Amino acid sequence: MDGRHAVRDVSITGVGITGFGKFPDTSLRHLGTTAIDEALADAGLSPGGVDLVVHANAVAGLLTGQEMTRGQVVASGTELVGKPLVNVENACAGSSTAVHLALMAIRSGTYGTVLVVGTEKMSGKGTRAALDALTTAADVDRIEEFNRELTGRDGPADSFFMEVYAKTCADYMARSGATAADFAEVAAKNSLHGSLNPKAQYRTARTADEILSSRTVAGPLTMLMCSPIADGAAALVLQASDAVADPSAAVRVRASALRSGIPGGADPVLEERTIAAAYAEAGLGPEDLDVVEVHDAASPNELIVTEELGLCGPGEGAKLLHSGATRLGGRVPVNPSGGLVSRGHPVGATGAAQLVELTTQLRGRAGERQVADARVGLAENAGGYTHPEGAACVVTILSKD
Repeated sequence: MDGRHAVRDVSITGVGITGFGKFPDTSLRHLGTTAIDEALADAGLSPGGVDLVVHANAVAGLLTGQEMTRGQVVASGTELVGKPLVNVENACAGSSTAVHLALMAIRSGTYGTVLVVGTEKMSGKGTRAALDALTTAADVDRIEEFNRELTGRDGPADSFFMEVYAKTCADYMARSGATAADFAEVAAKNSLHGSLNPKAQYRTARTADEILSSRTVAGPLTMLMCSPIADGAAALVLQASDAVADPSAAVRVRASALRSGIPGGADPVLEERTIAAAYAEAGLGPEDLDVVEVHDAASPNELIVTEELGLCGPGEGAKLLHSGATRLGGRVPVNPSGGLVSRGHPVGATGAAQLVELTTQLRGRAGERQVADARVGLAENAGGYTHPEGAACVVTILSKD
């Protein structure tokens, strides 16, 4: 014996999620409690069975005034009070990062059952306040410099991150030949998926023409290609697999890779580095994936990430889309939840929401949007800005086995 103990496998045994939307009169506490109660009931656990709580949130400090003890405030409406609790903030990747920490806690043997909850309340202070809060996910001392580089003019951008996505999109168009019409088709596909999701913020199937003709936001991006301001919460119960009471309902966590952006950029880029690490940890590859959730804060990002995932060759994201492979009924449906643009993007809850969707799919409980015979799912979640990369990226792989 070398003194090391075997790393414990970890499974998701319970999920909970609120509807996503704008709920200005609903507190962060109520949103979080709703998701927590649902996840615990789904896992067949009482709060006393939880050993650790990991709470993720991005902008409550700026938009609600609640700083520092956000998770304790959310848990104060539950019987989880007094439990060990960790607050996590990591831009849009916050609740994916919380899952990463939960895995570390269980794999180490320190804890057996961990509750992860991601919350966000972005409505109530107006769109300008929400956009300004999101801008703090970049280096605030360099925002003026970044704005000049992105827009070619002095003064703040209307939406800093949509200017970032527009620049990424323009670079992608130049190297791939993709068009604004292709991006509209992505949004149209996901609006159809979202129309089948009872928890989605927007449940109207849109045509590509409707999406193209909506108001221009930045570059080729129109309003209906961009994720909306949203409120919501999502929660997951993670347990050591050898202690799961009902293995038939458990979904195994095969990989959770977390990487940070490198100022000045790197090759391979942040998402590619994180994806490679996740595939290596899981011992799986793109050919094994049955269902995928990606961070499409702007619709073009879905095409970029499908290429980075190896679902198609470089520059072939639009071709893959038009083949029907990424639609429900296709070879590997992408964003069956509706994605960030249709399901909604309450920042701190987004990563957990992706994993709620994948768990629901792998359990075969997704109803009208069910991916047939889904056994392996992957979620890619990135956020923040380090110029020119994102600040953080988490790729999580789940399987039903």
